[in-house]
Parts: sequence; C-alpha cells; structure tokens
Amino acid sequence: MTQRPEDLVELLPGADRFLAREEAAGGPEGRRGLVLVHDIAGDFDAAHAGALAGSHLLAGLPHEVIARFDADALVDYRAHRPRVTFSGDRYETFHAPEIQLYAVEDDGGSPFLLLHGTEPDFQWERFVAAVVQLVERLGVTSVVALHAIPMPVPHTRPVTVTAHATRRALIEHYPIYWGEMRIPGSVASLLEIRLGEAGVDALGVAVHVPHYLAQATYPAASLTLLEHLEQLTGLHVPVESLREAAEAHRTEVDEQIARSAENTAVVAALEQQYDAFTSARENS
Repeated sequence: MTQRPEDLVELLPGADRFLAREEAAGGPEGRRGLVLVHDIAGDFDAAHAGALAGSHLLAGLPHEVIARFDADALVDYRAHRPRVTFSGDRYETFHAPEIQLYAVEDDGGSPFLLLHGTEPDFQWERFVAAVVQLVERLGVTSVVALHAIPMPVPHTRPVTVTAHATRRALIEHYPIYWGEMRIPGSVASLLEIRLGEAGVDALGVAVHVPHYLAQATYPAASLTLLEHLEQLTGLHVPVESLREAAEAHRTEVDEQIARSAENTAVVAALEQQYDAFTSARENS
C-alpha cells in the first residue's frame, strides 16, 4: 500500500485562514511572502542553539499549532528516549516527541510559520514531501533553517555563521568559507535540496559554536540565529532576554576558563587562530 506524504500530517483549524488566503491569491504571483522558519536540526544543532531559538520565539510571541506530524511514525524512541515521569510508586506522564507547525505573529504583527520539534529518524523523503506540500498549500514563499555546528572558535570573539541557500542571491552578503565537502546528511539539508528543486526559495544559517561548548547551552548562538533571521526576512522578534542570558553565560564561561591554565591556553590559541584567519580574509 502506497503511503502518501499528506498522511503524515494533520491540519488543524488554525490552518484554515492560510488555506483561504492562498486560495484567494489565485496563484504564486498573488502570494504575500509568508516565511516558514524551522529548527529541525537534530544532531546538527550544537548546543541546541536552533532548538533554543525556536523555543524562544514560542515563549515570546503569540502562536497557535496549525498542523501536527505523526512523530510516532517518524522518531526512533530507542535512539531518542522520551522522558517519563515516575512518582513514588507509579509512572505518571509520558512526554512524547512532537513535530508541530505553528502560526506565529512577530512583534510587528506580521504572521510567519515555525516548524519546531524532533528531527525525524525515519521516512525522510516522505516527511520532506509532506512539508513541501504544506509550503505550497499555505502560500509559503521562503523557508529559513536555523541550526548550529561545532567549530574550533573561541567564545571571546564575535559569533560567526555559515549561510547556505538554493540561490546565491538570497545570501549574497555572506562570505563563503568552504569548498566542496561530503558531510553527514540531515532532514534540514534534504528539505532545502527538495525545495530548491520545487522552485521554492530556501536558505539557512548555521551558527559556529565553540567546540568546547557544543554539549552545553550557548545563548549567544541562539541570539545570533535570531539576529540573522531578522536580517534575512525582515521579521521583528524579541531578543533582549536572550541577549541578557548570553552576557551572563559569557561571564560564567570566562570564570570557568580562568580556573584552569590549560583551558586558558587553549582559548588563547583559538583566539590567535581566529584573528589570523579574520585578518587574512580582510586583506584578500
């Protein structure tokens, strides 16, 4: 039996206004430029920076769930053990993984969509096809990915990013750091490829997280992602609490590094490497 991509997702009543608006638009030329942001990065999200950025948007902006994906069919529970609450002598709650599409309103009152949740382990092509169908049905004209990668960079220097897109014109002001590489795939990378093949603008920002902080929370990375999201889309999103968290975290990390001569030397070497690389790029 053929499994249709649309069977993976349940549209909720909140989606009706977007469906109606797209129907009234009468085709691509009538669309208003709806943006879909996603943080479905999984292992390609150092310090959980993309997931934290998505959670921060939901915590600070009005939103509602307009679609749910069948996470039970997409997620390997043994690879990503869900949390269970045990109280005294019984199990009370099971915290199942979720992959949900939210309608969000930015600080200026403009709507956008946020795909937030666990990266699927199974049926990548079918999941991506379902997302591409939603993009078409809901009138999305651009899709932006938020994630993070560990890098040998120091936390004492400005946070840098790697930008990628289906068309260079979408990210023309961003530098190109790398040549051709073969890297492990992700749902996010497959989605960008398939969206490009469908003629939909898709882009993303991968923030560079110091490798020694990749397993911790790094608010500066999430802050940087949201700042670039604003630059790329014109959306207005709250960042002040993240900025405060980033400043407090920087102080904590500085204090921890200072307690070890070995760690201090490592950071100093990374600073020297970073400064030399930056200087070389500026002079070329």
